[in-house]
Amino acid sequence: MKKENALGRGLSTILSNEDTDITSNEISNNKLVGNISHIKLSEITTNPFQPRNYFDTQNLEELAKSIDELGIIQPITVRKLGYDRYQLISGERRFKASKIACLDKIPAYIRIANDQEMLEIALVENIQRENLNPIEIALSYQKLIKECSLTQEKCSQRVGKKRSTIANFLGLLKLPEEIQSALKTKKISMGKARALINIKNKEKQLNIFHDAIANQFSVREIEQIVKEFKDYPYKRISKNRHPNTNYLNFKTQQQIFHLNTILDNSIDIKQNKKGDGKIIIKYQSEEELKKLLNKLNNLE
Repeated sequence: MKKENALGRGLSTILSNEDTDITSNEISNNKLVGNISHIKLSEITTNPFQPRNYFDTQNLEELAKSIDELGIIQPITVRKLGYDRYQLISGERRFKASKIACLDKIPAYIRIANDQEMLEIALVENIQRENLNPIEIALSYQKLIKECSLTQEKCSQRVGKKRSTIANFLGLLKLPEEIQSALKTKKISMGKARALINIKNKEKQLNIFHDAIANQFSVREIEQIVKEFKDYPYKRISKNRHPNTNYLNFKTQQQIFHLNTILDNSIDIKQNKKGDGKIIIKYQSEEELKKLLNKLNNLE
């Protein structure tokens, strides 16, 4: 008895027709067509709209070993471009890992999608990943909104997230590149980075950022510093900190900040593990020294 074709007669006809390009919304109302089909890897091209350009080599190797032992657990999704020609919509990690595992074919859903839908599907899948850093997520939201002409409200509906969540991620893109890099490498948390967004002066922003990292400030502590120095200059005091130096607690740090502001001079703090240390206030002339001494004498 001849085995029933899992794809069905209608889809089989479409897939076997070399003139067919099912990228139009006119077919099947843009729903998944047919069941899972096994497609040759050599017949699939990658998604040009893939928002993620970096794939960790070690993670791909680990996934390839898993695929070699257990097979593909979740099929990829493709669209048909013509006879024996497909384009990847989502699942590029599985696709790449399957190549490493030397598979010949891969299970795939065949879906109807135009270029904009290709981009949207890839972006939404990308955003839903759990291992993305905040900047990757923010860039995906930004691209989804821009390329698909969406409002933040429409974007929130597409990805199933609150509008405020999307706005919070997008706000991270206003931060200097150095802080964005720290977010990518998890050197600073999203909560701490967000506390720095409302600072307009880039130098002040970076100075607080470096002190926050050096002294392991909490989100609330950073928010307090931002509030106190909203209208005042902020000088970084964590420069050249020795690796063996103890972290200064927030109360001590606040006192130093205030002294720094009053004296309008750079203060260098050096403290060892035992708690011994010294405060160094630099000056460049005798006149400047006199001014510093007067300010110190007038302190209450």
